[in-house]
Amino acid sequence: MTWEILNIIGTVAFALSGVVVALEEEYDLMGVYVLGFATAFGGGAIRNLLIGIPVSALWEQGTLFTIAIIVMTVAFLVPRIWLQLWKKWGVFFDAIGLAAFAIQGALFATSMGHPMSAVIAAAVLTGTGGGMIRDVLAGRKPLVLRKEIYIVWAALGGFVIGMGWITSNFAIGALFISIIVLRMLSVHYNWKVPVKTGSSSNF
Repeated sequence: MTWEILNIIGTVAFALSGVVVALEEEYDLMGVYVLGFATAFGGGAIRNLLIGIPVSALWEQGTLFTIAIIVMTVAFLVPRIWLQLWKKWGVFFDAIGLAAFAIQGALFATSMGHPMSAVIAAAVLTGTGGGMIRDVLAGRKPLVLRKEIYIVWAALGGFVIGMGWITSNFAIGALFISIIVLRMLSVHYNWKVPVKTGSSSNF
């Protein structure tokens, strides 16, 4: 049940994220669907390749595909005024998607008995892979590869799960909230990782 809830939360959040970028780039309805699907399911596809699950397993998620289609269609049809709300709350929903998918990816890798390195990689790729694909398809510099602290929080979630510290649904919920809070704090306080430009480094 926890797995399914995380899947639904992440799918809705990232599908909406893809729709927003598509609308900003003035894509048509098909472009909205492509970018939304790539964002919502791209990270899972990359994760499956990494940990040895056939990519075709994604097509077994019929319910999630239906949810994504409904969410994207409604977002495309309703007045664009909701985009203004997204600009205000979009980072929050993106943080929800990051937390949900990072935890889901880490749990997936753990359930298959993979080592810590694979668990962290699965968390990072599931949590951020869709966003990277979205930005590349939209001709943008991927958010997760720039100065904002983003990948770090997904990796942290993978580390905590890989260490075996998550033993209950309550603990999963606490980790989920923690990742969201850390992501929002990093945005609010403009926390950054070191960036080297030219001969000097910016922090």
